[in-house]
Amino acid sequence: MRFCSVWLPDEQRGLLCAVGAEGELRAVAAGDRRFADVGELVTRGGGLAGLAAAAEGMLSAEPLGRFGEIEHGEPDPGRLHLLPPVRPPEVWAAGVTYEVSREARIHESTEADVYQRIYDAERPEIFFKATGPRVLGPGAALGLRGDSNWHVPEPELGLVLGSDGSVLGYTLGNDLSSRDIEGENPLYLPQAKIFAGACSLGPVVLSAEEIDDPYALTIAMRIERAGEAVFEDAIATSSLHVRLETLVEYLRRDNWLPPVSVLLTGTGIVPPDEFTLEIGDVVEISCQPIGSLRNRLASAGDLPAPAAWA
Repeated sequence: MRFCSVWLPDEQRGLLCAVGAEGELRAVAAGDRRFADVGELVTRGGGLAGLAAAAEGMLSAEPLGRFGEIEHGEPDPGRLHLLPPVRPPEVWAAGVTYEVSREARIHESTEADVYQRIYDAERPEIFFKATGPRVLGPGAALGLRGDSNWHVPEPELGLVLGSDGSVLGYTLGNDLSSRDIEGENPLYLPQAKIFAGACSLGPVVLSAEEIDDPYALTIAMRIERAGEAVFEDAIATSSLHVRLETLVEYLRRDNWLPPVSVLLTGTGIVPPDEFTLEIGDVVEISCQPIGSLRNRLASAGDLPAPAAWA
C-alpha cells in the first residue's frame, strides 16, 4: 500500500491518505480519528505491526482526488497538495555506501584516506540529517547555502523504521549536500549536511510488504535547468556496498530509536566535479514502485522557518 500526506486547504492541515490502484486518494481515518502522516499511523493507529494492516478498514469511501493530479505540484495553502508522507522525529543518513560515493568523497576531500578507511571498515558512516520540522515534501523548495560553491543533490532510498528497527516501509530522500564544505574538513560534515531546506522525503511511503527485494530497485535522478536536462543518471541498489540490515544494526547500537524514524541509505549517483546546483534548478528523484520526488532549488537564507516553530 502507498501512503501520502495531503494538505487540506479548507481545514489548513495535513491528512494521511492511501493511494489506490487507479491513483485515487482515500483518507485513512476511523470516525473522528485522523492521522497527519505515517508517523501518526504508527504511534496512534497500531502501524508498528504493519502499515497496510493498520490502515485496513479505515479508508474513506469517497476519494479526495487523484494522486497524479498533485504529484508534481508545488505547495499552495489554497489547494490540495502533497506534504512529506512521514515527518519522523529523526532522519539519519549513511555515507560511502556505494563505490561511486567513495570515489567522489576521496576526490573532494583534503583528508582523502578517511573515506577509503570508511569504505573498507566494518562500521559504516551514519550521521544525523534532520528533525521532523526540517523535513520538506514533494514540490517544496530546497535550500542552497550561501557560503558554499559546490552543491549537489544526493538521491537515496529511505527506510522507514519502527522503534525496534523493523522496516515498516520505503520512501525516497534528497540528502542535499555542500561538497566543498565537507571536502575542506571532514569535521565540517554537520554544516555540509544540516541547513535550511537540506532534506526532502516522498512522494509516498510504500509499505514494506510491497517490495520483495530492496536490492532489485533502480534509483534515477534528473536535474533540469531552465526546462532542459543538465544531468541524468541511475544506479541499481544491488550496487550497495553495505547491507541495509547492517546500517540498521549500527544505527540501533546503544541508541534510542523513536516510534518512527527514517534512515537514508546513501547515494550512488554523483554529478561530475564541474557541476553544481543553481537557484531555480529542479531535481527529480524516481524509483518504481515508490514514485517521483521533485523539488526546486532556492537560497537557503530565503526559506521560511518551519511552520511548526511558529
